[in-house]
Amino acid sequence: MTRRELLGRCLCFPDVYEDQPFEDPNWTAVRRCANRRCYALVFERDGKLCLNLKCEPMQAQFWRQVYPQVAPGYHMNKTHWNTVTLNAGLDDDALDGMIAHSYDLTAPKERKRR
Repeated sequence: MTRRELLGRCLCFPDVYEDQPFEDPNWTAVRRCANRRCYALVFERDGKLCLNLKCEPMQAQFWRQVYPQVAPGYHMNKTHWNTVTLNAGLDDDALDGMIAHSYDLTAPKERKRR
């Protein structure tokens, strides 16, 4: 999978955009338009394509145990983020599920009425 293909998978959700939040062009963020929250970070590390994704702590632990390609988030909060190393045998359905989970977790919060 190429970097552009991976970004395409992350950008398939409604109301999202690609961003370059850092001076280092190696890092590309995918954010929600409504709240500017980042749910995916694409980067290369040691010549491998990687993806940081937000996740619930229990789900993060589960994916780390099931998939050797999933590790605690690189340069991120290790409890709430995972790093997925691509081109290492992870099936497309699992990857798409992880991306969707991250997207769902960054939804805008509904305001409570008084």
